[in-house]
Amino acid sequence: MPIKIDANLPAKNSLESENIFVMTNERAVSQDIRPLKILILNLMPTKIETETQLLRLLSNSPIQVEIELLQTATHQSKHTSAEHMLAFYKTFDEIKHNKYDGMVVTGAPVEKMEFEEVDYWDELCTIFDWADKNVYSSFHICWGAQAGLYHRYGLKKHKLDKKMFGVFKHRALDLYHPLLRGFDEEFYVPHSRHTEVRIDDIAHIKDLQILAYSSKAGVHLISDMQCRNFYACGHAEYDRDTLAREYFRDVKAGLEIDVPVNYFPDDDPEKVPVIRWRGAGSLLFSNWLNYFVYQRTPYDLSTM
Repeated sequence: MPIKIDANLPAKNSLESENIFVMTNERAVSQDIRPLKILILNLMPTKIETETQLLRLLSNSPIQVEIELLQTATHQSKHTSAEHMLAFYKTFDEIKHNKYDGMVVTGAPVEKMEFEEVDYWDELCTIFDWADKNVYSSFHICWGAQAGLYHRYGLKKHKLDKKMFGVFKHRALDLYHPLLRGFDEEFYVPHSRHTEVRIDDIAHIKDLQILAYSSKAGVHLISDMQCRNFYACGHAEYDRDTLAREYFRDVKAGLEIDVPVNYFPDDDPEKVPVIRWRGAGSLLFSNWLNYFVYQRTPYDLSTM
């Protein structure tokens, strides 16, 4: 998929080095087609890394996608330069009168806090409510998924005895669901979290369907019955070294942390991890874009 982004976005060089078709605004305006308008609400502190990871996955189909990056106005990023945020990110007030084909909501390192304690919680709830009327389909990741489920259904998160950390085998529960079309019966996904949503709690909510589950990592993919909102508890977007950097960071800080499960060959942190989740991750995002965004959104978004 040609990804339409600002020519100066740092992710551009990384994506082009992987032979991913990146289209600048100048070239896109010469094509007589309507690209999918996708909004990325990036709540991660590592903004540039997360941008690159998501753009890589959103590039894996023949549909042109136009990306806009959104930040919360009530929280100032401490790990990304103010110049980058000013150049490439918008606030809710700047986009609230727009409509979008799709939206991705990232995770955030705030899962040990109660939702209401997060400094941008009220703003996030406003964005969720706005998205229900102005975004055709939304895809929520990790804490972003927990936040969406809590806001819409009151579904609580539960603290784990120790961090869910590693690459886990999952089973597709409904291979006929379009989101899982083409998936193997078993596939791998990285997880890195201290909390979970429980299958028993989800079972009491008639509007939700569990699509993928791990005997060790628990629930992974959830959909509402209208297929307008999807929730992923794992991180299909992660790079080869994302878990490694988290592990070595915690070791350096003297924190108690296990070696990520099923990640380093022979559980040896000196060895290079083998990627076993990228195919499923690419298919997941291309299925979402194709079956639930491109195939369903009206050509004229004002009629949504």
